[in-house]
Amino acid sequence: MDLMEPQTGIMSKLKGVSRRDFLKITRQFGLSSTMLGLAGLTGAVTLPRLAEAANSTYQKRFKTPPKVTLKFGAATINERVASIEHSGALTFTQDIEERSDGAIRIEFIGESQICGQLDCVKKALQGIVDIFGSSTQNAAGGAPYYNVLDYAYVFPSRASMYYFFYHPKSEAILREPLRQRHKLQMLFAHAELRGLMLGKGWEDKPTVTSVTQLAGTKNRVTGTQLGRIAMKLLNLNPVPIAWEETLDGLKQGLIDGAETWSSAAVHANMVPVMSQDVQLKFFAGCATAAMRLQSFEALPPDLQDAVMESAYTTQLWVQGCNEAGLFQIVGATAPPLPGTYYDKGGIRVAQLSPEALKEAEEMCSPQYQPDAWASWRERLDAWSGGHDTYRTIFDVAREIPLDREAINVEPRRWWRSDVA
Repeated sequence: MDLMEPQTGIMSKLKGVSRRDFLKITRQFGLSSTMLGLAGLTGAVTLPRLAEAANSTYQKRFKTPPKVTLKFGAATINERVASIEHSGALTFTQDIEERSDGAIRIEFIGESQICGQLDCVKKALQGIVDIFGSSTQNAAGGAPYYNVLDYAYVFPSRASMYYFFYHPKSEAILREPLRQRHKLQMLFAHAELRGLMLGKGWEDKPTVTSVTQLAGTKNRVTGTQLGRIAMKLLNLNPVPIAWEETLDGLKQGLIDGAETWSSAAVHANMVPVMSQDVQLKFFAGCATAAMRLQSFEALPPDLQDAVMESAYTTQLWVQGCNEAGLFQIVGATAPPLPGTYYDKGGIRVAQLSPEALKEAEEMCSPQYQPDAWASWRERLDAWSGGHDTYRTIFDVAREIPLDREAINVEPRRWWRSDVA
């Protein structure tokens, strides 16, 4: 792993392949077949190995004509990103094509070639793509109901997030309102909790043990409306800054930190400008994929079933692989495991104590600061059809022990409440 690697796309893995040769292979076999073939390769990738993998994948995918072709706009996703943040886009693509025996073919368009984090959901709503992938926080700009996941400290752990996604009540509280209001069929999501990635200005300062140490700092915030409420209550001064300017802002000390989650910080090449990963865990961090409802309902029943089974299979894969990646690739432990990105970059992971997390929760959560959240709670409750969205998610998230590991959350087919 090269921490100072300037390339952020799939070319970062192709040490023996020029960009010109890579584009030549994609023209011959298609971008989807090339990326899926590349995803199955390990070690150094040479031009003959890549061509063989792309050809093999192409032959497998095109052995039968499809009944339907779906366009998947996956924002920043490429093979490199997928090897760090295991959010499942490529896994779903491969699984649904195999499960449907080629009846469904996915035209996978990643690396923000057709849409970016802020507009992929809009492209799905417009029918430009059939499936989109982005963070729920960025998707909330075009589909505001995604804000329902962003109540501060509604999720006490990553395990509680997976438990909620599998829970039948996620249909009523999350998925059905997305269908009704935004015509989106949610497929799967990865689960992390957001914290603050502090820049080099904090390199020589003590490891953060309380959010009060960060009072008055300036921190880059995403487009999340509810996240801004929490940050203001925590005295973290949310500053909207373009993502492409965030790295330079951290390096030069123009901002103190950036609000995001651990694997996102690594795949976005933030490690060289970071000093501490403060595990504030104050609201959800979810890379998700959803399908345009019109595209889903246009499928015959057997292919609709296949899509849901592939979404379930992908959710299982994400649950296990991203948890492993956090420890073994990212290094989100204290101290980071040897050889991880955080270890090589000298990043300190500030794991706040239960008392410090409770302190932060009391400063900003709807349970303790109800007035600050009242208008958004009312809005989201109305959009949900009259449910108490915060209380329902809060209660479901605490049906499992607080010390349950995320990999030990029992999976369920959420759309079939009668089936485990």
